[in-house]
Amino acid sequence: MCTTLVLWDIDHTLMVSGPAATSVYPRAFTLLTGRAPTATVETEGRTERAILQELLALEGVTGIAQSAADRAMVRSLRAVAKELRDHSHALPGAREALTALRAEPRVIQSLLTGNLLRNAVRKLRAVALHECVEVGIGAYGSDSAVRADLVGIAQQRARHRYGAVFGPDNTVVLGDTVRDVQAARAGGARPIAVATGTCTLAELRAAGAESVLPDLRDTDAVLAAVLGRRPPEDSRPEDPRPVDPQPREQQAPASTSATTDAAADPADTGTRP
Repeated sequence: MCTTLVLWDIDHTLMVSGPAATSVYPRAFTLLTGRAPTATVETEGRTERAILQELLALEGVTGIAQSAADRAMVRSLRAVAKELRDHSHALPGAREALTALRAEPRVIQSLLTGNLLRNAVRKLRAVALHECVEVGIGAYGSDSAVRADLVGIAQQRARHRYGAVFGPDNTVVLGDTVRDVQAARAGGARPIAVATGTCTLAELRAAGAESVLPDLRDTDAVLAAVLGRRPPEDSRPEDPRPVDPQPREQQAPASTSATTDAAADPADTGTRP
């Protein structure tokens, strides 16, 4: 019987997508409006829906249906599929951690990510990590713009699939941002953080992470944290990066081009779990 539900963030937790990922929002904006955006939008730890909604609002654009916005974001990532494949990479230790947890009979693992479902699958396919998780029981930015809502959605999907109840004691969310930690706590899960993004060890601890790892390279430490053993000692005595009290922002490129829809590919043919 599976007893622990493990939910992974994608960007800067399992992999780095390069500029292709952040180009999604200005590209989608251009597809929807016919012009390039000029506003600055913070992206870290947020859902794709929330990011594009804010960008549209800052630019004074109203009346865009959510379904149209979602389609534009999927088309935008598809348009840079080659760039995504060429410049993405799995973070050190990610594949080993996923493989080790997959081998644990008490663990099932999936995703909890702000990416839309199709974009999440496309990113993981780019670095060949998609087969390590059960995509169908995860929760995505296409389920809700509010990240904390995704925890309960994934728990219900896992319960429906496995017939087990998943709550705060046996659900783990792994992410790299303060927002990931906050969403896990608010949604009813144990937050485990990895300092592989822009947030420091100190920031992640202060946000309430149960365990904080410098990265995923120590597979035993990941397993110990996830399975509720004594939290491992951080491998670095001090965080070398200064704490930045200001939120980091992603500036939209000065210009983008609306790309026509390409032929369907395997990442776009799946159904919503």
